[in-house]
Amino acid sequence: MVELKKVIRRNPQDNAAPEKYYLHAVKTGFTDLERLAYLIYNQNTVRRPDCLAVLDALVHNMTDELSQGRVVQLGHLGNFQVGVRSTGADTEEEANVSNLRSAHLNYRPGKELKNALKVMDFKIVTG
Repeated sequence: MVELKKVIRRNPQDNAAPEKYYLHAVKTGFTDLERLAYLIYNQNTVRRPDCLAVLDALVHNMTDELSQGRVVQLGHLGNFQVGVRSTGADTEEEANVSNLRSAHLNYRPGKELKNALKVMDFKIVTG
């Protein structure tokens, strides 16, 4: 079950607008590659070190493919692609790598994961 908490925020585009309450998903922990390897290992005949090796290789190869500008498609899991934020330039000649503010990953979940979000249980927690 996904826990939600109520947070109060004001509208950054209109400081005069009244504050409103929004729901925010609560992080309840982390699952790392070791844990994923353990979970996969317990559901298959594949050994845990083999699972971890495959997951490590996945991360390594995803990094390589993303650095070459490719979209990494992982089937039902979804797609990963590099995105950037940059400052604007007045002319095409002034637009260069120095305008780059940050890079991030864009993730688009696969259909199966999108559908899973529709049927998840949510509950509001206090505090």
